[in-house]
Amino acid sequence: MFIRNETFSSYIRKFPVVSGIIALTVFIHFILLLLPSGFYFRYLGIGLNSGIEAGEYWRLVTPIFLHGDLFHLIFNMGALLIFAPALEGMLGRFKFALIYLIPGILANVATYFLEGSTYSHVGASGSIFGLFGVFLFMYLYRNDLMDRQSAQAFLPILIISLIMTFINSRINVLGHLFGLGFGVLFAPLFLKGARPLHTLYAMSRSRKTYIDDDDISFNPNRWKNRQRNSKLKKVAFIIGALVILFLLYLQFSATYY
Repeated sequence: MFIRNETFSSYIRKFPVVSGIIALTVFIHFILLLLPSGFYFRYLGIGLNSGIEAGEYWRLVTPIFLHGDLFHLIFNMGALLIFAPALEGMLGRFKFALIYLIPGILANVATYFLEGSTYSHVGASGSIFGLFGVFLFMYLYRNDLMDRQSAQAFLPILIISLIMTFINSRINVLGHLFGLGFGVLFAPLFLKGARPLHTLYAMSRSRKTYIDDDDISFNPNRWKNRQRNSKLKKVAFIIGALVILFLLYLQFSATYY
């Protein structure tokens, strides 16, 4: 699910929405660096709470396509490049575009209500964590859509991402957490009628004139429901750790800001 072995052209052809989002975000980043008035246009697009209070509601959307620096851009677009194609293939282009944008926008709304007037932020992390939320729901409740190998790879990635959320002081913690939460919340709706990933791989293999033994495949029946309790314990541990980290974050903010 998370291993990319397509060529550049086949990736664009198979995942046009993901490719378009990455291309647009990269283009915006560099055009704003090159334009003489780029700094001004970037200022108009950041998630500035005082601007939203003044009626500049586009600031709830535009931060998704802006990034603080090149490392921020590469990190988020790299995550999108690796993790998003599976969902575009399973959901279809339109539903994937919605599940990318909606959690990100709602995370920005939550940030507006819960942070101060002077707070500002940029980045696609809320949307990316929204995708993680969909994967988390599949991990817990839709075993038919996620193979065991991908599930075992996903959980450490999620844990590391959440830990990094609290380590870096420049990260919009609320955006990450609410993006993840809204992804889980909307997952049942968007996953209705989703195509299991193993069927997509089977279709892809059927178009080849050879058999690739390294291709990813799985039998969803191998994953037994008795593992549900183990999963719930892991997720409960993550939630408990998040609560502790968030309380520490609030304490740190109250002490130093």
